[in-house]
Amino acid sequence: MWSSARRRGVASVLTAALLGVAGCGGTAPPPVAAPPREQAPRPVGVQDPAPPPPAGGRAGGCDPRASLRPTTVDGPAVARIRARGRLVAGVSQNAYQLGFRDPDTGELTGFEVDLAREIAADLLGGRDKVQFVALSAAERIPSLTAGRVDVVVRTMTMTCQDWQQVAFSTEYYSAAQRLLVPSGSGIDGIDDLAGRKVCAAAGSTSIRNIAEHPGVIPVAVAEVIDCLVLLQQHQIAAVSTSDVLLVGLAAQDPTTVIVGPPLQPQPYGVATAPDALDLVRFVNGVLHRTREDGTWRALHRRWFASLGPTPAPPSPRYRD
Repeated sequence: MWSSARRRGVASVLTAALLGVAGCGGTAPPPVAAPPREQAPRPVGVQDPAPPPPAGGRAGGCDPRASLRPTTVDGPAVARIRARGRLVAGVSQNAYQLGFRDPDTGELTGFEVDLAREIAADLLGGRDKVQFVALSAAERIPSLTAGRVDVVVRTMTMTCQDWQQVAFSTEYYSAAQRLLVPSGSGIDGIDDLAGRKVCAAAGSTSIRNIAEHPGVIPVAVAEVIDCLVLLQQHQIAAVSTSDVLLVGLAAQDPTTVIVGPPLQPQPYGVATAPDALDLVRFVNGVLHRTREDGTWRALHRRWFASLGPTPAPPSPRYRD
């Protein structure tokens, strides 16, 4: 048995030891830092900022709307399609009103999808004799040059630069690049966006135009619909692409508004491989027919009635 004096001594030593541990260093341990706040999930493939356009800039010296005169004489490209028995067409699957999947049926539909069906009808005798391949903007030219598709009917702007890699039909839709911003943002045009992020699809004419505008930070995505996601997450200040695509985005998000004057004209043409000139001439014959028999106007009324009165179809221009 310990004496009362010894018990008091042991207790004093333990108390001192505990006080020493608690007061080690003279301060309390620092609080645990809260984990950093995570950025909202982003769509796959976002390039922020987007890489600069290829060296050399935009090519000029041509009329990008001018194509080849129509003919019904078969050449090698048309003959291959007839022998196969189906047209392979590259389209969009998420450009509302132009090329998108019907939520009820899961089938591709829209203005450009219907236009591809018109080509198949004249070429093969049936609007259903077409195989659709969903393409991103960046996949359009590689899919043509690799022979993966016969035609691309996917909001493809006719430019002198792209004429160096593919061939185009005459113009089938006259679009113009503009801006989509949140309502009440105070943004009225591109000059209000210096030092701010503006989004468009990778591989598109729109992202090239954004990158060339001084002070604007271009952000590229795989699909234009991904730009709307980034806008809703407040990760960009604006979306910039053709007005007809912006109308589809605004219809899906009524808190957004299209602003500013047109930044660049964006005439759409059906694209083919550069050596498929007989197919270009055949497609131009189809487009001529749709202008003359009212099909073009009927398709415009079906898909773009919200844009107001149906305009006249774009007038064709021919280089020979």
